[in-house]
Amino acid sequence: MIYLLEDDDSIRKLVVYTLESQGYKAEGFARPSAFWRAVETCTPELVLLDIMLPEEDGLSILRRLRASGSTKNIPVIMLTAKNTEYDRVIGLDNGADDFISKPFGMMELVARVRAVLRRIVPAEDSTSDFTIGTLYVCPEKHIVKVSGEDINLTHKEFELLCLLLDNRGRVLTRDVIMDRIWDSDFDRENRTVDVHVRTLRAKLGEAGAYIETVRGMGYKIGDDK
Repeated sequence: MIYLLEDDDSIRKLVVYTLESQGYKAEGFARPSAFWRAVETCTPELVLLDIMLPEEDGLSILRRLRASGSTKNIPVIMLTAKNTEYDRVIGLDNGADDFISKPFGMMELVARVRAVLRRIVPAEDSTSDFTIGTLYVCPEKHIVKVSGEDINLTHKEFELLCLLLDNRGRVLTRDVIMDRIWDSDFDRENRTVDVHVRTLRAKLGEAGAYIETVRGMGYKIGDDK
């Protein structure tokens, strides 16, 4: 089930119709209060979330989703008329998985939805547990611990961490990371990777130091940790 929170009636009806015509189950909501009631009844696979809304803005809703144990891993695509780097950085800092700027084409929207839903399937080569210093990661169960304390990561942050661990000792360029975690046509001029590395390091605390910046190249988790 895909939930859409969009107060523009024409956009909401068109998006729901388009998704259903492509074989997805979708439900639209004009107000956050109705959306939250639905979330309590049925947890969606993905949320399409407008930023400018009555009752509660989209970024506040995103923060609430990420703060709850039952919804923290739900992929969220932001629908926004704003297209500045600042707005994207704020959304990424709060755990957004992707952005679509209005006006957008319906086929572009469907392609983004498909790409995000594909990425929530665990990679076959990421089933082994990792232990590096104080950091413990279980990809299969989506568990991250530092010094025995649970760490809550967004889906993208978790994917990034597992990608670096899978390639321990190798430097991954920003382009490689973008291709593996985001769509290849995602805007490469923004600082998506850097923002996620920064937030990931902050959440990992002392273990954040394991993620090394290789100037002019990209990032790695060293093999000597």
